[in-house]
Amino acid sequence: MKGIVLAGGLGTRLYPLTKVTNKHLLPVHDKPMIYYPIQALVNAGIDDILLVTGGNNAGDFLKLLGNGKEFGLRHIKIIRIRKEKEE
Repeated sequence: MKGIVLAGGLGTRLYPLTKVTNKHLLPVHDKPMIYYPIQALVNAGIDDILLVTGGNNAGDFLKLLGNGKEFGLRHIKIIRIRKEKEE
């Protein structure tokens, strides 16, 4: 089964904490915030996850999550969506 995690947004309400990283990579209690929705999906039996993010931190998600095996995932794909310029 497949799942999607949306990890976008600019984190402006958490500034200056989000000046250098995505809000989903910030720690909540003892682990990065992004771990919680991923673990919830894994607990529900999902083993293939698409993580959608924006900004410049897609590489940081990749460094943190790797191939997803740490969570027991079969596959995790991380994609970055860029906002088109408005005229």
